[in-house]
Amino acid sequence: MNTLVQLLKGENAEDQGKFLMRFILGFAMLIHGYGKIMGGAGYIAGMLQEMGIPGFIGYGVILGEVVAPLLILIGYKSRLGGLVMSFTMLFAIVIAHSGDIFSVDDYGGWMIELPLLYLVGGLAIAFLGAGKYSVSKGQGDWD
Repeated sequence: MNTLVQLLKGENAEDQGKFLMRFILGFAMLIHGYGKIMGGAGYIAGMLQEMGIPGFIGYGVILGEVVAPLLILIGYKSRLGGLVMSFTMLFAIVIAHSGDIFSVDDYGGWMIELPLLYLVGGLAIAFLGAGKYSVSKGQGDWD
């Protein structure tokens, strides 16, 4: 058990934790955004237009679900990527999931738990930065 504690408290533990957070959050959101690349974001633009919001704003989902996760994954401008992803998820919760905020699914899960995890995870990366296991090595204002 001491070996596990030593591993978790080791000199690289913080950077390893940052890497794990960046990897899973960036990879999962990138997969989420894959559908927007393959099928386009036109349906989001249409949904926004129905609400009286300019449709071109819907194409920002590509930034939040593809570009930002790539930045997070590679560890370049990760803080910026985290903020962009969080803003995208806040927008998604307000626009697409506002009716689900006080709802649970058939299994007892909160209906907005996944978008909320992406939102809070992005904020965590914005606060923590990329760490040394990244392209930027954690150097720079947005890394």
